[in-house]
Amino acid sequence: MTAQTSEGRTDRKPVAAPPRHPRRGGPLRLALVVGALGVVYGDIGTSPIYALQTIFNPADPHPVPVSTANVYGIVSLIFWSVTIIVTVFYVGFAMRADNDGEGGIMALITLIRRHAAGRGRKTALVLAALGIFGAALFLGDSMITPAISVLSAVEGIKTVSTGLESFIIPVTAVIIILLFAFQKHGTHVIGRWFGPIMIVWFSTLALLGIGGIAGNPEILRALSPTYALDFVFGNFGTAFFALAAVILAFTGAEALYADMGHFGRKPISRAWILIVFPSVMLNYMGQGALILQDTANVSGSFFLLAPEALRIPLLLLTTVATVIAAQAVISGAFSVAAQASELGYLPRLRIAHTSEHWYGQIYVPWINWLLMASVLVLVFAFRTSEALAFAYGMAVIATIVIVVLLFLYVARMRWNAPRWLLATGGSLLVAITGTFLAASSTKIVHGAWLPLLIGLLAFTVMITWQKGREVVTGERERREGSLREFVDRLREGEPKVARVPGTAVFLDRGKHSAPLAMRSNLEQNHARHAQIVILSVETEPVPRVAEAERLEVDQLGDDRDAVIHVTARFGYMETPDVPRALEAIEAEQAEGRRLNLDRATYFLSTIQLKPGRAKTMATWRKHLFIATSHITADAAEHFRLPRDRTMIIGSHIEV
Repeated sequence: MTAQTSEGRTDRKPVAAPPRHPRRGGPLRLALVVGALGVVYGDIGTSPIYALQTIFNPADPHPVPVSTANVYGIVSLIFWSVTIIVTVFYVGFAMRADNDGEGGIMALITLIRRHAAGRGRKTALVLAALGIFGAALFLGDSMITPAISVLSAVEGIKTVSTGLESFIIPVTAVIIILLFAFQKHGTHVIGRWFGPIMIVWFSTLALLGIGGIAGNPEILRALSPTYALDFVFGNFGTAFFALAAVILAFTGAEALYADMGHFGRKPISRAWILIVFPSVMLNYMGQGALILQDTANVSGSFFLLAPEALRIPLLLLTTVATVIAAQAVISGAFSVAAQASELGYLPRLRIAHTSEHWYGQIYVPWINWLLMASVLVLVFAFRTSEALAFAYGMAVIATIVIVVLLFLYVARMRWNAPRWLLATGGSLLVAITGTFLAASSTKIVHGAWLPLLIGLLAFTVMITWQKGREVVTGERERREGSLREFVDRLREGEPKVARVPGTAVFLDRGKHSAPLAMRSNLEQNHARHAQIVILSVETEPVPRVAEAERLEVDQLGDDRDAVIHVTARFGYMETPDVPRALEAIEAEQAEGRRLNLDRATYFLSTIQLKPGRAKTMATWRKHLFIATSHITADAAEHFRLPRDRTMIIGSHIEV
């Protein structure tokens, strides 16, 4: 804690801060790897169900003819695309650009904002805006992934009996509802159950793949990059359009990064290298071998790898695995939304931390139910995984391209990476991912418009909230006036008010303005408490703040005034428990002026918004900002204030 006197002197008393993460050794490390399998890798681990089938789908607007050369080329292209984008870029590089253990686009944005202060500001602002759009696209991906994953699995019913097709949509809807209803129990519980199932799943992928390869070992030649290069440059027209479907092989790559705060970099990396990557590649090879044996196997190539007697058990396992696939992006969406909220791009959301040991494991109810409703709408609107596949790749690859650009900027700022190295490696990454993005854009009229529309809507909400928040904050500060001047007036007896016993805690946004609630209380009730605490809660661009740096106390007046200002700092992944944080001040106060917080009264200022004539934003954006404000979480609950001792005083502000 930092205690700052009115003369500006700062006294620091070291306080032992708790460890940021639990020790990860032995059984705990293994449990994190298993948990990562259950939460992080469901999406990319279930891509073999539909990726090859979609690439060779004759109903595609730009179908890839089934031929020996094309099968070798596609399998090779999948292998090397996943290797470069997931293994090399995400696991090898991007996941090292963490913000104190947290990953994903929002972590990159905070790193850019922090390191670019005072230099390269314009570039940083452009990249931050681009990153917000990427985060919005990821939220769109979080809606499409559960729909296409569960649909593709339940559609396996058709390989058992065509008479069961009418049950596909109802069964899919029930599974999705159950999945989202279970989110409140937390990712650690979900991972505990899903992890062992995914071990069985990846083992099954590998065994099915090995069985297919055994029928035609020649498919192993596709490991050579020459087949991918021959396919791309030998028939660029066909290959270019095929890239839009090849993207399906690495959907879920961003979830690895976004979910890093749930399990840590090492468990996620080890699970990928040792289990996930070999398993999915063996399965793609096996499917390629099966298609080479008989081109009719293209339709349902994944399920046809299994003997007929085992297809029903495989169907059940696949259904469970795709439910788990949805979990990867749902967990990532919780992390992205929570970070966006704390950084001022979304309203304050109610966030439940679901693990005592891992700070990044959270549940965001509002986002959960929004995603569930959106996923159900997509299922009933598109009705087949093939129809959704056209829309799927755009959100994925656009997010990846943005992550690549942000990462290159962070690599230069944070690690001072040589320019020649960034130019060489960065150009290659941008060229590869940019080509995939260009190919995916050919599907815009066939459904790829959907994730772009979702992303654009989410992006508009985010930047509108950020702008509206700035407008409201500026107007509040104008009305509140100087805090120092207000305290000086109190000392001089203006306005004349009675002093009543007790402690009042007024929550405010800064230390320079007087809280609206305090002004209204004095003007309307003509009374003040014997002790006054003005509290500002700041969210730092780091996940957690050490206890030694938690509080800063400024003695605004002399002992007679008994008015202090407290700045309480929390990381954006922490729960701001105000009463608990203030306990440290109680211990610091000298006898005779010690704060009495046992029965302290907490005052909150609430703002009623309405559109005004000032040209701060377009009229439609003003209405959007006001509508978005209605989802703001209750401040008393957010700051853990005691309900029976909290008073709310309202004011009107025009935007």
